[in-house]
Amino acid sequence: MQPDGLWSIGELAERAGVTVKTVRFYSDRGLLPEAGRSGGGHRRYGPEALDRIRIIRSLRALDVPVPEVERVMDQGEALEQVLAGRLRDVEGELTALRWREASLRLLAESEAEERVERLLLLGAVALPPGTDAVVRFWRRVLPVRLPGRLVSRVLDAVVPPLPPAPAPEQVLAFARLHAFVRDPRLDRVPALRPGPPLPGQTYRPTVLYEGLEEAYGLAGAEARGGRPPEGGGALDCFVAAYAAALGTRDGAAFRRRLVELLAADDGPVMTRYWKLAAPLLPADEPALGQLHYRLVLALRADSASTP
Repeated sequence: MQPDGLWSIGELAERAGVTVKTVRFYSDRGLLPEAGRSGGGHRRYGPEALDRIRIIRSLRALDVPVPEVERVMDQGEALEQVLAGRLRDVEGELTALRWREASLRLLAESEAEERVERLLLLGAVALPPGTDAVVRFWRRVLPVRLPGRLVSRVLDAVVPPLPPAPAPEQVLAFARLHAFVRDPRLDRVPALRPGPPLPGQTYRPTVLYEGLEEAYGLAGAEARGGRPPEGGGALDCFVAAYAAALGTRDGAAFRRRLVELLAADDGPVMTRYWKLAAPLLPADEPALGQLHYRLVLALRADSASTP
């Protein structure tokens, strides 16, 4: 320390364990205020500069960008906000690494004749992957005039969550699902976005989807309890949703017509979607596609037993 109690730039660098160039860089950025100047105009720093440079080094070691460091040190931004942002970044980086690891394991464990096809599938998926393509697929499937709040709830139910640490088979399942929903041949499927379920009748899609949401909730409870869909529960709620949306009443004739309608709607596109999505869905929770199929089967059985 100099007689005036201050350090030269070299002394500060030595005490902090950094280079003079580093001290000068942070000083030029305003992160290390000078305590004074020598008679020759050289920078002088007080002991508080050592504490500041140690804090800066800690933040930089955590890969906090210099502009973020500046906001913490000089603009009073809460350190918690900066650290929370960096944690989100690191979590994303770790997820990308885990997906990359699972992709490598998938390829390493594949037969030689499978690898080219799987490389092509994986090459179309970003790391970490996102579900934007799946969301776009469902927005094409859903009726145009559904309220945004209802669309959000439907998307939460039908878009599979991506595991942060996937198994190799989940990587392959998502790559296949991603390729499927982006397949341009879907543009040529005329029934992909459904119109009125029964031509010539009033159709209120919001009423239908709100009713189906309740029916699927009841069906999920029945499935978890090991009970089949029966009258008075999910099945009646399921039929009532269609009847209310079409402005008619439930009855034996309507149920027979509804069986025909649902047989036409349950085409290969949706069947393929739910098959591909299955490995990504929680194993202990029935998927919406499974619940729908259970209710359709129950409706067929009910209609067949009713004169």
